[in-house]
Amino acid sequence: MPHQPEPRSTPAVLVTGATGYIGGRLVPVLEASKIRLRCLARHPAALRSRVASSTEVVAGDLFEPASLDAALAGIEVAYYLVHSMGAHGNYREKDRVAARTFGAAARRAGVRRIVYLGGLAAGDEALSAHLESRLETGRILRDSGVPVVEFRASVVIGSGSLSFELIRALVERLPIMICPRWVSTLAQPIGIDDVLAYLAGALNLPDGESRTFEIGGADRASYGDVMRQYARQRGLRRVMISVPLLTPRLSSLWLGLVTPVYARVGRELIAGLKNESVVTDPAALSVFPIRPAGLGDAIGRAIRYEDRAFALTRWSDARSSGGGWALPADARFGSRLVDTRRLHVAVDTSRAFAAIAEIGGERGWYYATWAWRIRGAIDLTMGGVGMRRGRRDPNALAVGDALDFWRVEAFEPGRRVRLAAEMKVPGRAWLEFEVVPAGGGSVVHQTAVFEPVGLPGLLYWYVLLPVHALIFGGMLRAIARRALCQPVSPVA
Repeated sequence: MPHQPEPRSTPAVLVTGATGYIGGRLVPVLEASKIRLRCLARHPAALRSRVASSTEVVAGDLFEPASLDAALAGIEVAYYLVHSMGAHGNYREKDRVAARTFGAAARRAGVRRIVYLGGLAAGDEALSAHLESRLETGRILRDSGVPVVEFRASVVIGSGSLSFELIRALVERLPIMICPRWVSTLAQPIGIDDVLAYLAGALNLPDGESRTFEIGGADRASYGDVMRQYARQRGLRRVMISVPLLTPRLSSLWLGLVTPVYARVGRELIAGLKNESVVTDPAALSVFPIRPAGLGDAIGRAIRYEDRAFALTRWSDARSSGGGWALPADARFGSRLVDTRRLHVAVDTSRAFAAIAEIGGERGWYYATWAWRIRGAIDLTMGGVGMRRGRRDPNALAVGDALDFWRVEAFEPGRRVRLAAEMKVPGRAWLEFEVVPAGGGSVVHQTAVFEPVGLPGLLYWYVLLPVHALIFGGMLRAIARRALCQPVSPVA
């Protein structure tokens, strides 16, 4: 029988990276256990609506030691779930500085444990910059003198995870895949639910020295095996042709063409796929009462919960693979293509959002409404809904409302609305508006997301990209003018 950690009294816990993929999913797990939970965020307003009312959200920056002293006050266990790979510049140096700053602050605050999630690599192959940075971060945290529980995870399989969405994008888009040598690299994929179980289980470990646990799923499989399993569950026939001379560098360029949403982040990960990622130390199985799922179950779960996970994720929280606002498509979006823009308006958030909430229907779309109507007419000829549905109420919105050829998928009064397209398109599309207070007024974020189906979907996106830039940009400016110059109705 595996040794089960002794239960402890409820600790005070801090989570960093709560807006990221792992952290964002860990927070609800910890909230369900009724612990005293605090989350660190550079922009607390962007996180408060996503956590329970019992969870404290505090402002802090890993590069500002003073902010960490306040955030770590009274904390016993701190989760370190941040990574700078998506940022501009030397991400490895940023990771070093952030880890040193956080470790020193945790020691000053008397934190008894840091829980860190890193990467798993086996064998004698030289590590990629990405994996070396992950391991180096763990070493730096341990050097702080605070005991560290480090989990080294193999490929994480879950709806929205970068590794899974890379595989998903490739399999969905390419009926014939030219496979470089790294496709045969052995890994031990682990489901996201099992990763979260390990992270939560670290709370119950007895106090003591630092520990490192390698974690992986029940099956060892190559990346090619993962692709074949995904294709099998999706009912897709795929041909994989091995080309051993295709280097990781050339593979990364090819990946950028096939899945442009990943850009530099994808290239960094591809460089690390030469390293085997299998568990060589089974200590985690004897310490934690967790039996990870196999590959088939993990992929099946990811496919089933893909839409749910996307609906729970705010697009505007994701950084672009280049680190800026021009293309904020984090790994968790996979093959989804993203176009975003923002505009400052010198009114409060309620007035700015009221202009957004009144869009569509008889009032039109504020800019080039004729173009929207032509699009609706084309949709009708293709058997779609067109613009005939209008909207239920000229001023109020609610989840589930039809709005011309969109449907309201998410609605937070005064803050955010997300529309899912119901017109005929070679894929799936969403349009989101979010309003946040800034600079004595408000910033309106507008994000269009498209998930293409095959080559027709890609052609649709890129051919219409200039048109969308014109129309969406004009619409955003018109929303700002309406918020400034016209009376607005209360938002229901």
